[in-house]
Amino acid sequence: MSRSGSFVKGALILTAAGIFVRFMGAGLRIYLAAVMGDEGIGLYQMAYPIYTMLLAVSTAGIPIAISKLVAENLAHKDYRGAYRVFRISLILLTILGAVFSLILFFGADFFVRTIVLNPRAYYPLISISPAIFIVTILSAYRGFFQGMQEMLPTAISQIIEQLGRIIVVIILVYILLPSGLEFAAAGAAFGAVAGALLGMLPLLYFYYRGKKSFFQNIRKQIVQRDLSSKDILSRVIYLSIPITLGSLVVPLINLLDLSVVPQRLHEAGYSTAEATSLYGQLTGMANSVIQFPLIITIALSMTLVPAISEAQALKNRFLVEGRTDIAMRFTMFFSIPASLGLFVLAEPTTAVLFDNIPAAYPLSVLSFGFVFLSLYTSTSAILQGLGYVLDPVKYMIFGAVLKFAFSWVLTADPRLHIGGAAFATVVSFFVASLLNIRKVSQVTGWRFNWKDLFFKPLTAALVMSWGVDLFYGRVYSLLNAIVSLRLAQAGALFGAVVLGMIIFVAVLFALGGIRKEDLHTIPYLGGLFSRITRRLKNAKR
Repeated sequence: MSRSGSFVKGALILTAAGIFVRFMGAGLRIYLAAVMGDEGIGLYQMAYPIYTMLLAVSTAGIPIAISKLVAENLAHKDYRGAYRVFRISLILLTILGAVFSLILFFGADFFVRTIVLNPRAYYPLISISPAIFIVTILSAYRGFFQGMQEMLPTAISQIIEQLGRIIVVIILVYILLPSGLEFAAAGAAFGAVAGALLGMLPLLYFYYRGKKSFFQNIRKQIVQRDLSSKDILSRVIYLSIPITLGSLVVPLINLLDLSVVPQRLHEAGYSTAEATSLYGQLTGMANSVIQFPLIITIALSMTLVPAISEAQALKNRFLVEGRTDIAMRFTMFFSIPASLGLFVLAEPTTAVLFDNIPAAYPLSVLSFGFVFLSLYTSTSAILQGLGYVLDPVKYMIFGAVLKFAFSWVLTADPRLHIGGAAFATVVSFFVASLLNIRKVSQVTGWRFNWKDLFFKPLTAALVMSWGVDLFYGRVYSLLNAIVSLRLAQAGALFGAVVLGMIIFVAVLFALGGIRKEDLHTIPYLGGLFSRITRRLKNAKR
């Protein structure tokens, strides 16, 4: 249970695991789209807004509070305090998980009648309900390891959880599909339960393997800061309630989409089956593609909370500002090219992944919001690490109000239909992210450098987009003459993504957007990249 010295290293570990998990998830989406179709995916997705909302309430932001408080205690070498935070939080999460699992199971009929308004969503809801209990317990262990800035246990847990989920989903959908789409969707939803159970196993292994050495540190520690259980619980609750409200905002936004989007699509002239299919394109296809590259900023945010908390506990303002700057550079250097790449390659992406070209429309609209979603995620983690846990909540609520208004008006317009809902999401994260950035600047002294953080990566991304678009068209034409349509699209798409990354890095480097300090933050390879850069500069002279 030794602590890692680099939050960037932890972010890269979680990113690698997240990419692997997302690829497996993409494969599962392809399978579900092929077997269940748009309508089946729509039913499957209808269970998730309610599940994620109740899960957000049951976890109550406690895992992030665990991560923050454990990091603070370890910064002062208080191992006993860190362990007591974990144990008290684990008991609280176990109780909350059990309560909200029962609420979802016994209240499924109520949710179907009042929110979903589709009786076939009943079976997916009751199937996924036990997952809340398991995931809340699992999240306590992940928060503990993340507080120690040990990301490997979480990474392995995520991989095993996803593998188990996929295997169970494939088996159950195959068995239950002949009985009807709603039963197949229920089988797919139950995969979350099986996956969470399997994901718990590696966490328990790492916990018990390192428990002996951790308790040795407790016995040897000099620092004595014995707080009462009541005081620890009060601090956990004080931090977790605002985080809970923040984590509820996105599920509530999804609930708004669930209740507003199909209804307003009816106003635009679509039937129930058509509205369900369009909803599936937005939530089950376009949103899932957007979530794929988001894993990097999510991984970064998971490591940022304990890293910033540690710097804050040590009262090291220089370290806080430095880690904030590194995090924002990583966020912008990734999100800007990813956003433009998703826009340019929206049609081949949905064609390859889902064999569904119409889903490219909501994806192309959502792609513009990826930068703001990434910024909101990273800056929220920075503010949470500093203890400003309520501010991101207020800003996202304001964004959600705007989203509701835009969704209500634009989705009912037949010319926009599902694209109106996608645009409303872009507006909400645009506003919330800008307000977050302003708050981070106020409390850390860090300033957003428009030239280095926006204009340079944007210029590189525009060049990249031109090259990617040209490359995809040429390679697709060549491959389509010798292989099947979808295989040609997949080959051209993969090549375009790889080429896009190379072009972006090369142009950004030529513009002076990549600093020597940026290279040194890359674990293991930073020194090598730095030497290559130095030799290239010497060669130019």
